[in-house]
Amino acid sequence: MAKGEKEKKKSNADVKWIVSVFISTFLLSILFSFISTNAISNLGLIPAILILVLVILVGIGFDIVGVAVTVANEHEFHAKATKKVKGSKTSIQLIRNSAKVANICADVIGDICGVLSGAISALVTMKITETFGLNFDLQFIISAVVASLTVSGKALGKGVAQKNSTKIVHVVGGVLNKFEHNKEEKSKK
Repeated sequence: MAKGEKEKKKSNADVKWIVSVFISTFLLSILFSFISTNAISNLGLIPAILILVLVILVGIGFDIVGVAVTVANEHEFHAKATKKVKGSKTSIQLIRNSAKVANICADVIGDICGVLSGAISALVTMKITETFGLNFDLQFIISAVVASLTVSGKALGKGVAQKNSTKIVHVVGGVLNKFEHNKEEKSKK
């Protein structure tokens, strides 16, 4: 295959990737926003706050995975793969596709969690205002707290991801390997 054909094929693959990320993000955002805002509006204050914290933690967790995959060393998994350690081959695939994995984890899921946490924080603010009969707008304070928790959590998480990238990628590889294994078993039945 000529160099020009390879570049054109890669360019087409990049465009397809960007379009699929756009569509996936759009659909997931609509789905999660609809579910979370409808679910939160029917909950009490404490469960709503717990869900807000969970969404923030999910965003931080996926950011950690995104960073870990980009800094992990593939060679560390080759020895594990030859010893047939579960999840090693999947971990190698994650590292080889680190740009896409990081994009999905840190950008798609992380940004959706950021948008969701903003929407949920608005609902939590309304619940706090109603519950305690407050006459002033708390939204600025709640939004600032959510943003601060998210940004500081991700900053802390980046350090954790860099120091423990092999462990993190191996855990993710193991989890994905289990899902793949379960899917194969179900398809055999």
